Amino acid sequence: MNRIKLLSLSILVVLISHLGNAQNDSISDAADSTSVSVVKNYNKKLKELETLRISDSIEKVKLEQQIVALSSSDGEKRLELEEQLKRLNENEARLISEKKQQIEALRKSVKGHPVLGFFNDTLFLIHTKLGSFSPKERAEAVTRRIQTLPNTIGFAADSLKVVEVETTFDLVYQETIIISVSENDALWNDTTSFKLAKSYKEIVGNAVTKYKEETTLFSIAKQIGLAILVILVIALLIKYISKLFVWTALKIKEQENKRIKGIKFKNYTFFDAARQVTALLLANKVLKWFTILLAIYIALPILFGIFPWTQNFADTLFGYVFNPVKKILLAFWNFLPNLITIAVIIFVFRYVLKALRFLKNEIEKGNLTIPGFYPDWATPTYQLVRIMVIAFMIVVIFPYLPGSDSPVFKGVSVFLGFLFTFGSAGSLSNIIAGLVLTYMRLFKIGDRVKIGDVFGDVIEKSTLVTRVRTIKNEIISIPNSTVMNSHTINYSSDAPEKGLIIHSTVTIGYDVPWKQMHETLIEAAKRTEMILPEPTPFVLQTSLDDFYVSYQINAYTKEPNKQAVIYSNLHQNIQDVCNENGIEILSPHYRAARDGNTTTIPSGYLPKDYIAPSFNIRTKKE
Repeated sequence: MNRIKLLSLSILVVLISHLGNAQNDSISDAADSTSVSVVKNYNKKLKELETLRISDSIEKVKLEQQIVALSSSDGEKRLELEEQLKRLNENEARLISEKKQQIEALRKSVKGHPVLGFFNDTLFLIHTKLGSFSPKERAEAVTRRIQTLPNTIGFAADSLKVVEVETTFDLVYQETIIISVSENDALWNDTTSFKLAKSYKEIVGNAVTKYKEETTLFSIAKQIGLAILVILVIALLIKYISKLFVWTALKIKEQENKRIKGIKFKNYTFFDAARQVTALLLANKVLKWFTILLAIYIALPILFGIFPWTQNFADTLFGYVFNPVKKILLAFWNFLPNLITIAVIIFVFRYVLKALRFLKNEIEKGNLTIPGFYPDWATPTYQLVRIMVIAFMIVVIFPYLPGSDSPVFKGVSVFLGFLFTFGSAGSLSNIIAGLVLTYMRLFKIGDRVKIGDVFGDVIEKSTLVTRVRTIKNEIISIPNSTVMNSHTINYSSDAPEKGLIIHSTVTIGYDVPWKQMHETLIEAAKRTEMILPEPTPFVLQTSLDDFYVSYQINAYTKEPNKQAVIYSNLHQNIQDVCNENGIEILSPHYRAARDGNTTTIPSGYLPKDYIAPSFNIRTKKE
């Protein structure tokens, strides 16, 4: 008997070697999306493992024969043979484990071929070939055999048998082999050949029994009746849905200028009553058709699900809705731990920003003093730190975002970075200039400044531009980079403490004593509103020209934003005081012939008995 067993195993080795050569097509037919090289490597490895396993099996038979042939007194030899047998068993288990690993590596990429039931439903999948049959041919053959079972008179599920042959377990009905289950089939389904054959028996038996029950005349008549009932229900439902929305449309029209009065925001009217009614009627119509289509969509799978031949249509229609919803819910459930992590990160960074905002407010109010750090730096510094904190938060959150590792997400990020880099080249220089201006403290909002040729009050300091209102109420926007490249005069920075010195120059002839002129100009300055009496105004003689002396009146004011009015009043007072003191304000190179000419002093300042002098002519007699 042992010799017969040994001979059978030897023949099996030869058959397996031929099977290994034919196995090259087994996975390639089922793996549409797997590369050819991977499949070939798998087939080669599978052949090697199977050859080794059969070789070990032959060696096991030989060892068992030797153990049986030993006498009971030869215990040492028996122990040696049993140890060799144990190693062979361990090696066989290792080879089977390696084969499982090879199959597991291809499980996700190799596509099985379905064995179809009576209603185009999939009973089970076949992944490997057997003999000359490819997986696809095996699946088609098994499907045809199963389709003939209901035509057999007196079929019962118990009449299906599982029979063990040399290398497979066969599912048999009477004399017909429905399917042969090999060890490779079992490995693909992560079970044993016998258990897999038993599960196939149960699946096929239940499918045939269900088909015979659902195709009786009584069952078909019942299904037709249920289908008619579903059609009637959906027809009535559509009818009353239409009536409901007709009623709502009438109610909407009735409420015009009553409850429906239009939509307003402050003084702007988004919708008047008529337009709002039109919009609501349109929404009512869209909602009506959406409800009708939804009812039909729900009814069709129910209608198709009544008949076993169209149940796949029902599953497909429901799948169009439920599969995306299921994927969304499943993705959300899988994303939930990351979402909680993101929420915790946002929570922590939110309170970090609150702490920074509190620190900023304290510095702005002067409650917290940092040497060398000015209060007006608090807000821009807070904004800078806030941007950096938010950027750091995004970096921390980014790995937890769904799809952050996908090539599309990375490509979009790179593209947006490319656009930002090259699209904001000019703006970036203005942003940097704005930051530099902030920390240089050249001016602040409300300061009277002169930037280049622009003279006025600063009304806005933004990231990109500085806006100045001129004394003529002209708003001029100056890019921050231009401000950086221009010279800036700030008239307001020291005015509250030291005062701003305003000055004006008057040219007077040499015939007027300079002391008198000093007193006159100082008096005119003192009469001018918004000029400080202390420090006292003073006069500088800036030049001694050919025909006149240049006198510059200097006076202090703490109202730099009202320079135009101050200068105007000062000039008026200079004229008045000069006229009162009998001083003529002569233009450069002004020449007057006093004989026969009226003085340039206004008549209001002249004596009442003033008479213009006559011309004096002198003659010389010889």
